[in-house]
Amino acid sequence: MIFTLKNKFINIDNYNLKCAIGKRGTKKNKREGDKFTPIGTYRFIGVYYRKDRIDKLKTNLKKKIIKKSMGWCDDFRSKDYNKEIKFPFNYRAENLYRSDNIYDIIIEISYNKSPTIKKRGSAIFIHIAKRNYSPTKGCIAMSKNDIKFFLKKISKGDKIKII
Repeated sequence: MIFTLKNKFINIDNYNLKCAIGKRGTKKNKREGDKFTPIGTYRFIGVYYRKDRIDKLKTNLKKKIIKKSMGWCDDFRSKDYNKEIKFPFNYRAENLYRSDNIYDIIIEISYNKSPTIKKRGSAIFIHIAKRNYSPTKGCIAMSKNDIKFFLKKISKGDKIKII
């Protein structure tokens, strides 16, 4: 199944999931740090979550618990660009174990994977939105309840189409 993100909403079973997207909107040829959400169709790879903050998480996707040492490389000089890393790390990377709640649940999508192209953008996830649905740096964000609902509806072969 393909789920479409259009005008900051994903429609599932006649229910609209409100989403925040990149501060500058959507764009076909995304670049690292440009604050656009990439247009295209992407597979769901898996879900990361904070076991200390999220009780039961029902999904058909592969699950991975976020640990304090986990990060995501956003430094195009590294061979690990756009991949999960472990701290300490010699290049720039985003911490996945955050004090706020936006990364309590992260759905990894296949943007800029196989092959990974340097400077094309990294760490494009679906994660928990801030209270006011403020824009992201390029990710898709939705409420905690909506992301849990979404995870129950998606399976490994499904995709998200960003318009």
